Amino acid sequence: MRIGELSRLTGASRRLLRYYEEQGLIVPDREANGYRDFDDRYVDRVQQIRGLLAAGLPTRIIKQILPCLDKPRSIHFPDATPEMLALLTGERDKLSARIEVLIRNRDAMSEYLTEVEQHRAPAVGVRTGSV
Repeated sequence: MRIGELSRLTGASRRLLRYYEEQGLIVPDREANGYRDFDDRYVDRVQQIRGLLAAGLPTRIIKQILPCLDKPRSIHFPDATPEMLALLTGERDKLSARIEVLIRNRDAMSEYLTEVEQHRAPAVGVRTGSV
């Protein structure tokens, strides 16, 4: 598929997709005319990238962990220094903390909605079952 189709399917702008390419996060094939050619797996890949960026990870870290997201997994890090591993461990721990906060917030909203539904007066014109 071309870049416009990938943009439509992922919600990422063409400009953003070109940026991902510049950063080495996606590597499309090129047709004879120079057009980018993305296969279907890039839809999921772009969504993964966007999720990781939304979680606060920088592109340099995302580039390192993308091979871990592929199936089958082929993890090979010739430059996995102790510093890089420490950085990834820290980023993972930050994500875990954010996930815990999100879960607590979701649960609090669910409790609120449940309470509101239980104490809400029936809507006008709705039969309550009494004759």
